[in-house]
Amino acid sequence: MSPNRAAEILPVPEPEIAIEPERYELRSKPFYNFELDRRDFVKIFGAGIAVFLVTKDAFAQQGESGGRRGGFGGEQIPKEISAWLHVNEDGAITVYTGKVEIGQNIRTSLAQAVAEEMHAPFQSIALVMGDTQLTPFDMGTFGSRSTPQMGTQLRHVASAACHILVDIAAKQWNVEPTRLVAANGKVTDPPSGRSLSYGQLARGRALAQVIPDTDPLVPQDKWTISGKPMLKVDGRDFVTGKHKYTPDLKLPGMLYGRVLRPDSFGATIASLDTSAAQAMPGVTVVRDGDFVGVAAPEPQTAEKALAAIHAEWKELPGQPSSSTVYDYLKANVETGGQGGRGGEGGGRPNSAGSMDAGLTAAQHKLDATYTVAYIQHVPLEPRTALAQWESEKLTVWTGTQRPFGVRDELKDAFHLDEKNVRVMVPDTGSAYGGKHTGECAVAAARLAKGAGRPVKLMYTREEEFTWAYFRPAGVIEIRSGMTADGTLTAWEFHNYNSGSSGIETPYAVENQLIAFHPTKYPLRQGSYRGLAATANIFARESHMDDLAKMAQLDPLAFRLKNLPNDDAGNRLRAVYQAAADKFGWATQKPTANHGFGIAGGTEKGGFVATCAEISVDPASGEVRVIRAVTAFECGAVVNPDGLRNQIIGGNIMGLGGALFEAIQFENGRILNPKLSKYRVPRFKDVPQTEAVLVDRRDIVPAGAGEVPLMAIAPAIGNAIAQATGKRLRALPMVPNGLKV
Repeated sequence: MSPNRAAEILPVPEPEIAIEPERYELRSKPFYNFELDRRDFVKIFGAGIAVFLVTKDAFAQQGESGGRRGGFGGEQIPKEISAWLHVNEDGAITVYTGKVEIGQNIRTSLAQAVAEEMHAPFQSIALVMGDTQLTPFDMGTFGSRSTPQMGTQLRHVASAACHILVDIAAKQWNVEPTRLVAANGKVTDPPSGRSLSYGQLARGRALAQVIPDTDPLVPQDKWTISGKPMLKVDGRDFVTGKHKYTPDLKLPGMLYGRVLRPDSFGATIASLDTSAAQAMPGVTVVRDGDFVGVAAPEPQTAEKALAAIHAEWKELPGQPSSSTVYDYLKANVETGGQGGRGGEGGGRPNSAGSMDAGLTAAQHKLDATYTVAYIQHVPLEPRTALAQWESEKLTVWTGTQRPFGVRDELKDAFHLDEKNVRVMVPDTGSAYGGKHTGECAVAAARLAKGAGRPVKLMYTREEEFTWAYFRPAGVIEIRSGMTADGTLTAWEFHNYNSGSSGIETPYAVENQLIAFHPTKYPLRQGSYRGLAATANIFARESHMDDLAKMAQLDPLAFRLKNLPNDDAGNRLRAVYQAAADKFGWATQKPTANHGFGIAGGTEKGGFVATCAEISVDPASGEVRVIRAVTAFECGAVVNPDGLRNQIIGGNIMGLGGALFEAIQFENGRILNPKLSKYRVPRFKDVPQTEAVLVDRRDIVPAGAGEVPLMAIAPAIGNAIAQATGKRLRALPMVPNGLKV
C-alpha cells in the first residue's frame, strides 16, 4: 500500500485533544459510602441496580514489601463497602475497577469475565478503570494480579448482580427464581415464554445489595464468553490514532512544563539565576527547594526558558560506574539483609538439608557467577502528567500503574485531604513495572500551582532514560553438586541486589541454601516486568544446562529427571514437553555456529518453557535468534488471543535484555540516555515466534503479564553455548557481538 493511500484510510490524529469534561465527570462523587441513601444513590448512579461487596478473601495479599495503604504491597484491602457494578435502565453494564489498562488488554479480559457471569452480551459491558474518585481502592496493576484477583472479584460481583436481576423478575412474576433462566442480557420464564431485559428489570429501581459469600460462579469448563478469542475493546481507536493518551490531552489555558535537571545524580543546587527565564513573556518559574521548573504557553517557549536558567551544582564524588557496579554490589551488602522467597529484603535464607552432605555425595560439582546489568523500561509513552487546581482541589491525568499510590503522593506533597485529590489514568502506552511512582504527577502539580493554570509535563526520551528508575543490576552465585547419573544433591544460590522473585528452584534437591542479599546500589532502581525472576531464572537455567553437559544428558531429559513428582513439578513438566514437542526438540541437531536451547521456570502461578534456535556469524559476531517456541500455562485461559499476544510480546521484550540492553553510567551520569545509543529489539531482531497455550480449565486463571518472558534469555544462552561452546554468564550476553 502506498503512503498516500494509507493516509486516505487512516486519519492523522491532531497533536492534542481537548478533554471532554462530561466524559470524566459522568459521576463526580465517590460512591464507597456505607451510609448511601436512596436519594444520594440516584444522584450518583441514576436509576438502576448497583452491586456492593464487602471485600474479603478475593484479594489474597502478595505484597513484595510492607507498607501503608497506597504502597507497593502489604496493604489491607479496605473493609468498607465499595461499589463495583451498575446496571443501567438501557441495559448497559458499567463496571468499576482501580486496575488500569497499560497495553496488557485486561479491559477486554475483565469484561469477558463480567459478561460470562452476568450472562450478558460482551458488547454491553463497559469498564471505568483507574479513577480514584470513581473506582474502589486498588493497590495497583502489577504482580500479575489482575486476572486471578480482580478477575475473581468481578466474577463474584457479576454473578451476584445476575442473581439480583433473576430475583426481581421472580417477584414480579410471582414464581420461584429457580425456574427462570438468565441469558443474553435478559431473564426468561421458559414455561410461560415471558422475558424481561436487564434494562427493563433495572428501570425505576435504585437497589443495592451485598454480595453473598456463597455466590456460585460459572464453572470454567462451562464458559461461553471467557475462554474465547475476543477482539480488543476499542482496538480500532488505538490503531487509527483516535485513542487519547495522556500526552494528547489538553485543557483550556493549559501551559507546558519543563523541569530543571541536575548534572548528575544526587547533585544539589549551589547557585541559581532564573532572571532571564522570568523575563520571558508568559513564562512562570517555580522553585520548591531543589525543584526548579518552568511553565510556558508553548513547548518551545518552555524549552527556551529552561535553557535560559543558569544553575551551578554541587555533585556527589566517587560514584561507581557500570564497569565497577558488580564489585560495588558485592562490597556493599546491607547488614542483616539476607532474605529468601519471603520478600525483597529481610528474613532468613531458605535452607533444607546440609550443603556439606550434598556436596560430599556429589560426583560432579559446579561453581559459577552470573551478572545482570541495569536496564531501562523504555515504555512507548514517556511519563506524562496533566495537573489542574481548582481552589484546593487537585486533579491529575497521568499514566501510572498505581493511581491510588500516586494520589497519596500528591496528598502528602501538598498536605491535602485525600478527598481533594483525584487521579485519572487514560489507557496508557505501556509501563512494564516502570510507572509505579508519581514524581511526574507531583512535578506537574507543583508547576500548575505556581502558575495558577493547568500544566502538562511530558518527559523527553532522555529524561525517561535518566530520571525514571531502572531494573536492578545484580550478581548471582551458584554452587551445586550432583551424582554421576545426574541427580541433584546440592544447590546453593545467592542473589545480590536484583531481588528474590523466582529465586527458589523448581527442581528437587534435598540439600539447598537459597538467599537474597540486599545491597546499597548506585542507581535508582525498582520494579521491572517479572521483577528479579528473569535474572534468577537466567542464572539457574544456564547452570542447569552446564550440569546436564557434565552428566552427558540431554538438557530436556536432565530437567525432567530432576523435577519433583508433585503438582508444581508436573505443571512445569507439561510446559517443557509442550514446548519441546512443538519445537521438534528431539529432532534438532546442532552444527557449527548453529544451536538450540531450552529453559523454563515458574512464578506467580504461571509455568513457562521456551525453546530457541540461534545462529552465529563468525565473521561479524552477530547472534541471530531464528526461532522461539514458548509454552505457557496459567490455569484456565480467559482470552486466547490476548494471552498469545502477551507471550509473544514478552519474548520480544526479553530479547533486548538477553542480547544487548544495558545502561552505561559513570560519575552519576547516564551515558546512553537515548534510543540512538540504547538498543532495543528491532523488527530485524524478532524471530519466528510461536506460543503454545496449555489451557487448564480445572485451575483458576493466573496472570500472564510477567512470566512468559522469563525463559527466553537462558534459552538463547543455552543455544549459544551449544553452538559455540562458549557459556555467557552476563546479561546482556552479546552487546557488541560474539567473538567466536
